[in-house]
Amino acid sequence: MEETISLKELFDTLKKRIVLIISLTLIAMIVSGVVSYFIITPEYKSSTQILVNQKKDETSSVINSGEVQANVQMISTYSVILKSAAILNIVKEELNLDMSVPALNSKISVESAQNSQVMTLSVTDADPTVALQIANKTAEVFEKEIKNIMSIDNVKVLPLAEDQENQAPISPNPPLNIAIAAVVGLMIGVGLAFLLEYLDNTLKTEQDIEKLLELPVLGAITTIDEIQEAKLRGTQKGRSRGDLLGSK
Repeated sequence: MEETISLKELFDTLKKRIVLIISLTLIAMIVSGVVSYFIITPEYKSSTQILVNQKKDETSSVINSGEVQANVQMISTYSVILKSAAILNIVKEELNLDMSVPALNSKISVESAQNSQVMTLSVTDADPTVALQIANKTAEVFEKEIKNIMSIDNVKVLPLAEDQENQAPISPNPPLNIAIAAVVGLMIGVGLAFLLEYLDNTLKTEQDIEKLLELPVLGAITTIDEIQEAKLRGTQKGRSRGDLLGSK
């Protein structure tokens, strides 16, 4: 005989464990908030842009599409050079940074839109001032050194990053973390509620007995509290006195 679970039984299970579900959800939110606000170190991001563009011939005012495409294809090469030790060693020395070149490399990211001649150099750091200094200095050193490395002059740094020291951190994002923790806590609470209900093999209703013994229930003993018991005794005494009076 297949057992079916009704929607009402599911809701009854959730209702019975509602305190557990709410408690786990609140605990997850509180833990996430504490970690986000007090434990995780905030990270700030500063960016600057670099234009890759050949100098136009003074005798020609026509833009050569082949040169533009060549510049676009060179961006991937420039991205590697920009994060190489040849550039970052100079940045480290000029800024007197107390970190290794690999550590400095991990803070820098280079992106470019498809078919764009502009590279975006971004730096993340726990100190917004340091992030801004590294971004601007790396772009400056790259513009200077690329002429010697590749013997070409087609790189120009666009206006350097503005003062980004008062910006909000890019990570962590406490509201988002708390929202995710609430969802996770709710899911764990609901899952645990159904697990406890599944592991609970005690008999609670007549239907449970029928399922277990596969026999019909002939009768049930109800629970009577003290008030009902007192009323019942009073009713029985009144009846017994009436019977005595009637017999006389």
